[in-house]
Formats: sequence, structure tokens, C-alpha cells
Amino acid sequence: MFDFKKDADSDSSAGKKSSLGFGETTKSTKGNKTSLGGVAMIGPTVVIEGKLSSDEDLIIEGTVSGSISAKGHEVTVGLAGKLKADISAKVVRIEGSVQGDISGLEKVIISKTGNVLGNIDAPRVTLEDGAKFKGSIEMDPGEPTTAELPIKPVAKDNAQLFGADKSKVS
Repeated sequence: MFDFKKDADSDSSAGKKSSLGFGETTKSTKGNKTSLGGVAMIGPTVVIEGKLSSDEDLIIEGTVSGSISAKGHEVTVGLAGKLKADISAKVVRIEGSVQGDISGLEKVIISKTGNVLGNIDAPRVTLEDGAKFKGSIEMDPGEPTTAELPIKPVAKDNAQLFGADKSKVS
């Protein structure tokens, strides 16, 4: 009555691309899936202690203690995320709580629900209205793209300041 073709269906799907949640795309080859990149999520009940390194975007809703490195990718600390860690990534978005230094190669964004205790080093930093932040911000955009204006010397006294001849002023 029913003719199931398990082997035929798996062979016909070989080489097809399918899209998973969070924008991850995989390529299937006879049941084996290889990742072409995407987003990894650390759920709210996950606790990680130590060094976390990623070659894809991360969404962190859990608890992380240590350090996070995602060079060339984006790290998002979600509303439920609680980090006692240093973060280094291309783009860092904070919606939860972070205690540690943040280094963004491109930019760092602290949303209105974000709470950061630590130093930020990035060429662009956005603090949304309502964001909580305590620390220092170092913004070094790199090489200036516009020509620098020459700096005029500061006048040493009032006569120089107003262009008066010092010999005529008494």
C-alpha cells in the first residue's frame, strides 16, 4: 500500500542546499552536512567557563566566564546573556550584561537594555538611550582620511592676540 523509498530520497537530496534557522546554510552530501557559515547560539541554560573561539557569528543568551574571540564575525549578547568575559570581534552588540573589556574591529553597540562594566576599544561606538555603561572608551579610527589642518601657534600675550604692536601698547 505505501511504498517508502528511504534510500532513494536521501540520494536525491545529495548536493542540495537547505537553509536552517539563524541564516545558517548547509550543503548535504549523502547524509553528511558541512557548514558554509552562519550563526551559532548559546542558549540561556548553557554555562561556559574558559576560552571561546568562533569562526562564525555568535548569539549568546547563556552565561560565559573567560574570553570570547570571533575575529571577522559578530558577537551578540542577548537579553538573557550574562558575561564575565573579554570580547573581541568585528562587531559586538550588547543587549544583556557584560563585565569585561570589549574590542570591536568595526563597531560596538550597547542597546537600551545593555549593561557594560569594562573598557571599550573600537573605531565606532553606539550607546543607545537607556544603556548602562561604566568604563572607558578608546576610539581610534586608524589612518585619517581627510587632510589635517595646520595648527596656528598660540598667542603668548594679549598684544599678540589682538594684533597690536607691542611697542605702542603701554
